[in-house]
Amino acid sequence: MLSYAITFLIIALIAGVLGFGVIAGTAAWIAKILFFVFLVLFLVSLVTGRRTHV
Repeated sequence: MLSYAITFLIIALIAGVLGFGVIAGTAAWIAKILFFVFLVLFLVSLVTGRRTHV
């Protein structure tokens, strides 16, 4: 999921440099949403990760 966020960020940067404002804004918005979803899932996996029972 993090790789998708980075991909959309790169697309947004390239589109912004080339002057495609709407595409850049949309790609940046998607990258931001994917990054926050990744962050939430990462934190959930840290909290509920594998635990060894002794």
